[in-house]
Amino acid sequence: MAKRKPANTESRVRTTVKAPMTTGNSLAALRSAAKGCRNCELWKDATQTVFGEGPARARVLVVGEQPGNEEDLQGRPFVGSAGKLFDKAIAELGLDRSAMYVTNAVKHFRFEMRGKFRLHRSPASAHVRACHAWLEGELSRIKPDIVVCLGAIAAKAVFGSGFGLMRERGTWQELPGGARGFATVHPSWVLRQRDSAGREQAYRDFVADLELLVESRS
Repeated sequence: MAKRKPANTESRVRTTVKAPMTTGNSLAALRSAAKGCRNCELWKDATQTVFGEGPARARVLVVGEQPGNEEDLQGRPFVGSAGKLFDKAIAELGLDRSAMYVTNAVKHFRFEMRGKFRLHRSPASAHVRACHAWLEGELSRIKPDIVVCLGAIAAKAVFGSGFGLMRERGTWQELPGGARGFATVHPSWVLRQRDSAGREQAYRDFVADLELLVESRS
């Protein structure tokens, strides 16, 4: 992969959405309020709200797309197959997930039934907008130094609708308040590659993007 160059996204950084709910200043208060979120219809079929987890003062905040089936059932982000692949990648780089705050742009699982199975459906832009106040609340309370976006939906939620994932993956982006971030593919995209050679190359490229976290510590 070509080495990344710094990029400035001041003209298309995310727009702050005023929270439609009243919460306390703590992350715990925000999490508690999110349990009763009715900002869109996804709560009706989902098992529960899947809020972020990790240290309240994490240096690195990771944003994914939405909970999957396992996350919906367990109430925790990134515990399914995609989460396990992410864990494998950061462990390979000598990084500790327990030091990171991990969340999603959308907090409820969107799916369709196929027989007895619940199949993932990508959230619509309306769902991302409805959930944006929760993500903004997490960012404003945690104040991370670095934001890592996994997948296009997360990247657009953080960097703005003009962000092109495959064009700008693995490049540093400036964020308000002095933080910076970058985007890479969602680990589920790696798992969806058709053959073992394609999956291996996609995984190696994914790890190469995440190496920015290692470089940021030096």
